[in-house]
Amino acid sequence: MKDMTNELPDGRLFVGGVWEEGHGAPITSVFSHDGSENMTFNGASREDGERAIARAKAAQADPAWRDMLPHERAKILHRIADGIEANIPRISRLQSRDTGKTLTETAALAASAVGTFRYFAAVLETSDDALTTRRGGFLTASVHEPIGVVGAITPWNSPIASDAQKLAPALAAGNAVVLKPSSWSPLVALELARIVDEAGLPKGLLSVLPGAGREIGNLIVEHADIGRIAFTGGTDTGRRLGEQAGRKLMPISLELGGKSPTIVFEDADQDLAVAGILFGIFSSSGQSCIAGSRLFVQRSIYDVFVAKLVEATKALRVGDPFADGTQVAPLINHEHREAVEAYIEGARGEGGEILCGGKRLSGAEYDKGAYLEPTIIAGLPNDAKTCREEIFGPVLVVLPFDTEEDVIAQGNDNEYGLACGIWTRDFPRAWRVGGAIRAGTVWINTYKQFSISTPFGGDGASGIGREKGREGLRVWQRQKGIYCDLTGQPHPWAGVTR
Repeated sequence: MKDMTNELPDGRLFVGGVWEEGHGAPITSVFSHDGSENMTFNGASREDGERAIARAKAAQADPAWRDMLPHERAKILHRIADGIEANIPRISRLQSRDTGKTLTETAALAASAVGTFRYFAAVLETSDDALTTRRGGFLTASVHEPIGVVGAITPWNSPIASDAQKLAPALAAGNAVVLKPSSWSPLVALELARIVDEAGLPKGLLSVLPGAGREIGNLIVEHADIGRIAFTGGTDTGRRLGEQAGRKLMPISLELGGKSPTIVFEDADQDLAVAGILFGIFSSSGQSCIAGSRLFVQRSIYDVFVAKLVEATKALRVGDPFADGTQVAPLINHEHREAVEAYIEGARGEGGEILCGGKRLSGAEYDKGAYLEPTIIAGLPNDAKTCREEIFGPVLVVLPFDTEEDVIAQGNDNEYGLACGIWTRDFPRAWRVGGAIRAGTVWINTYKQFSISTPFGGDGASGIGREKGREGLRVWQRQKGIYCDLTGQPHPWAGVTR
């Protein structure tokens, strides 16, 4: 079902709870399967952003929201979750048109957003402040309060799931949120705004402003009334935003890129490993920060295992994201495909051997789309550019290793530290290697599995801070200590007597 004329947003932005025409540069959403245009509308201007932040500040300060009891805020989060769940078919179709992802994946992303809002509603109702241990004649407490107005900047590769991962805890914490989705995939965030609005969130507490990063992104980071930022995206942009936040002394979390190693030991269940590796790198067409893009295979099984992996890769079904059984869909757009192709050509120049893929698909179904064959490259050293930089496409490099110490050294020889996959039947070894690899997430005998209850984030060039989990609520709040005298007596230092 690709004709969605009646399901597209109307082109207005959600500016501080009001649906308004944007005043920024036009944004065009394209269906990357065939290059057809979904719609064009005006993005947000800096003035739109200023207006959204002013409305957010007023709404967050309103006692109706500021003083709302946690269980009442939780009811709103549950209504948002219900609204998303009721609209999963529409959301998944819209997101497939906007990103080129398969319907199976976009439905899973929408379902993930449902779970995220419900989880943080539950966390909100069960997160208690605390009386701290008394150290004198006073009662002491640790309490948490909203930050105020906060910003969220989300990527094009996983709309609604990434949006929910930031919006749900930020709203649960009592904040107002200004969300900037990517201009490459803006439609689902606007649909989410409609659902949130219909769920009864007080006006002004949410804005959704797709627009140019140099305008809206910079405004969100620099504005004096924004008290915290969460960003998911590229490492170079993350570094720049971190510098801007540092000048404001504003907390920021950055979930950035990755060049994640997957490791196959000689005792691994090879069928299990092949399936997990294929999913880890070629699902989402490789457009995933946690993609397992560096594969290390123990030398004793290298030839046999890689041959099996290549054969399985060639059998993957590449095609229309709306077709049943499609496993690998087109890339987000033709521009991004060209960037990925440049890495493949660079690998050839570095002496890499293309074991499979490496070129565009051709034929009536593919000629107009942003399709690229799933690609496996061998013969490169770990310090080659192709092995060091994030490609963000369906490209896997394979390298041999000899010992546990060897693969730990190679795995860590990279600026990124986001994820790692380990395939072995030897659990103590998996535990040792998982502990030694620098990564925010380690999967053992599986890959690319997520739980909203488990913290997620990266180290090094993969970012700072964590999202998800119970502590994912607290990062959106300020902690305050309160002291209350119990003696009723003047402080002796003052020399005051009754």
